[in-house]
Amino acid sequence: MDFTPTEEQEAARELAGRIFADLATHERLRAAGTGTDAELWKALCAAGLPGAVEETGLLGLVLLLEEQGRRTAQVPFAASCVYGILAVARHGTEEQRSRLLPGLRDGTTVVTGALPAPGAVTSRDGGRLSGAVDWVPWLRDATHVLVPDEDRVLWLVRTEDAAAVEAVELTAPWAAARLVLDGTPAERLGKGGPSSHDDVLAAARIAFAGLQAGVCAGSLARAVEHTSVREQFGRPLSTHQAVQLRAADAHMDTEAIRVTAYEAAWRFDEGLDASGAALTAAWWASEAGKRVVHAGQHLHGGTGADLDHPVHRHFLWGRQLDAYLGCGTELLAELGDLLAIGDLS
Repeated sequence: MDFTPTEEQEAARELAGRIFADLATHERLRAAGTGTDAELWKALCAAGLPGAVEETGLLGLVLLLEEQGRRTAQVPFAASCVYGILAVARHGTEEQRSRLLPGLRDGTTVVTGALPAPGAVTSRDGGRLSGAVDWVPWLRDATHVLVPDEDRVLWLVRTEDAAAVEAVELTAPWAAARLVLDGTPAERLGKGGPSSHDDVLAAARIAFAGLQAGVCAGSLARAVEHTSVREQFGRPLSTHQAVQLRAADAHMDTEAIRVTAYEAAWRFDEGLDASGAALTAAWWASEAGKRVVHAGQHLHGGTGADLDHPVHRHFLWGRQLDAYLGCGTELLAELGDLLAIGDLS
C-alpha cells in the first residue's frame, strides 16, 4: 500500500484547502444557517474540483473531504461526488455518463443518495418507486437522488418528481429532507444489480469517513490552539498532563480514522475488495469520531458549551456523521456477518 498523494491529488487538495479557508469562515457559516453556501459551491465547481475526482479517484476525494471537514463547510460535496460522479462514472451506461457527468462536474446537477435504506423503497412496473426514507442529506439542494429498491437495484429519481420532499433538521446543517415516493418514475443506473449497490455503499462509507477525519482534525486543532493560550494557575492549559493526555488520545483516534479511510480508498481505487475495509473505516469514523469531538468540547471548558463557538460545529458534524455511518454496533454486526461467511479480506 502506498498512500502518498500523486501530484494531481496533492494539487487538488491544496486548491480545496485554499478555497475552504477563504470562504468557509466562521462568519459565513453563521450567516448560512442550516443551508448550503451557494457561493462556496460555485467556487469549488468553477475550480473543477468535483470533476477532478474522476481522475484522482476515491483516495483523491477523501483528501478533498478532509479539507471540507476541517472547516465544516456547508456544501453537498461528498454526496454529489460519491452518489453522483463516482456512481455514474463507474456504473452508468455510456448514454448516462455523457448526459449526466457534465452537469455534475459544473455543479448544475447535484445528486445525493438515500443509502443505506434497506427495504424502504419498492419498485414496480419497470421503475415506479414507492416508499419513504426518513432523512436524506442535502436533499433540499439535489436535482437527483440515488435510491436503492428492495432488490438493491439503484435508481435515479429527479427530486421534482418525488411525491414529497419534506425539510427536516438534523444535528448538523446538511439541508436534509424526508423523501416520499408514490409510483414515482425513476431511471435505472446502468444495468447492475446488488453488486453496484454494494460498490456505491462502500464508496460512500469511505468518503464520509474521510470527511469525519477532517472534522476531527479541525476540532483537535481548535482545542490545541485554545489550550495553548488559555491559562490556569499561571500557566497554559496545554502544560497540564491531563490536558496533554486527552489531546494525545484524540490525536491517535484521528489518525486511526484517517489511515483506515486511506487504506479503504486505496483498495477501492486498485479494484480490490473494499467491503471489509470500508466497514472498518466507517467504524473508526463513527466510534472514534465521537470521542474526538467530545474531547474537543471538553478541552475548551466552558467555552465549548457556547453554541455559537466554532468548535461546536465540529461537535455537531461529528455526531451527525456517527449517525449517518450507522453507529458502531451496527457496523460491527455487518463486519461479523462478513467474518461468518469468510468474505472479509
